[in-house]
Amino acid sequence: MIDKSVIEQLANQWLEGKDYFLTDIRVTDDNVIAVEIDHQDGVWIEDCVELSRHIEQGLDRDKEDFELEVGSAGLGQPFKVLRQYEIHEGSPVDVVMRDGRKLHGTLGSTDAEGFTLIVEEKVKKEGEKRPKLTEVPYRLAFADVKETRYRIEFK
Repeated sequence: MIDKSVIEQLANQWLEGKDYFLTDIRVTDDNVIAVEIDHQDGVWIEDCVELSRHIEQGLDRDKEDFELEVGSAGLGQPFKVLRQYEIHEGSPVDVVMRDGRKLHGTLGSTDAEGFTLIVEEKVKKEGEKRPKLTEVPYRLAFADVKETRYRIEFK
């Protein structure tokens, strides 16, 4: 089986100096290699081809046969790395908590421990007759979050 760290090293060589970043690498027992990258402005197919060729050149098919797939992280896929949270700050997201709760809101600031989710809720302020929609920030720790996905909205 091809060592995942070898693939990661080859991918990081290609990524050096580029605005792309690595989101996932998977290597199965039968040497099917899947590499996912992302970019703030989206991923171009030409760059996936270039990265694929770079990885292939670093491996020896005579030693071990393999299947290689290089692609983008995908718009509907859960975020896997901190950088995905950072580039989507201000965007609508869906969050599933480890306790099963589902939250919908706008992704606020992000750091290594977690992020802020801004949720619109009806809040009745003291002295008012009716509740009004108000943006309420919630601080969420990554340890408490099962998954976060960019919410695709159709208008």
